[in-house]
Amino acid sequence: MKNLLAAALICLSTLAHAQLTSKEEVASELVEKREAAKKEITNNYLALKNNLLVSDSIAVVKNAAALKNSLNNFRFKKLTLDQMNAATVARREIMDLAAAVAATKNINKQRKIFQELSAKFWDLAPKFKAADTTLHLQVCPMTSAMWLSDSKEIKNPYYPKNMLTCGEVKGSL
Repeated sequence: MKNLLAAALICLSTLAHAQLTSKEEVASELVEKREAAKKEITNNYLALKNNLLVSDSIAVVKNAAALKNSLNNFRFKKLTLDQMNAATVARREIMDLAAAVAATKNINKQRKIFQELSAKFWDLAPKFKAADTTLHLQVCPMTSAMWLSDSKEIKNPYYPKNMLTCGEVKGSL
């Protein structure tokens, strides 16, 4: 009887340890997957901004579509119901703006839409930003146009020919 009881305890102990290990592995896998989704959103935004810098409207269309898709696949976590609703509405607005950028090949129209997209993106950036990424809010003081960058170096995507270095860093995440 003692042997049977000891065997049962060993089995239960082993099973409990296996479940804990499995949960830890799944949790770390989910964290990695979530970070990859955040990095994809950030990289798509930065690629969009960088192609506006070089006035490549065709690449901007592709980047805007990629940003819209990566935002669509992202799920918010650890928010109250009110915060979730607000974040979901803001994400939808950003996705609609990205779709509007993708719908035109006119670089000036793309830049105009990108101004509003950037302002809304900054508001949600803490939720989208990957842990290993620093984003800087940059503003052109002459036009109040804002954008995000992964570098403190100013490269104005709105006026790259005339005012490439016009701007200042207003905040960082």
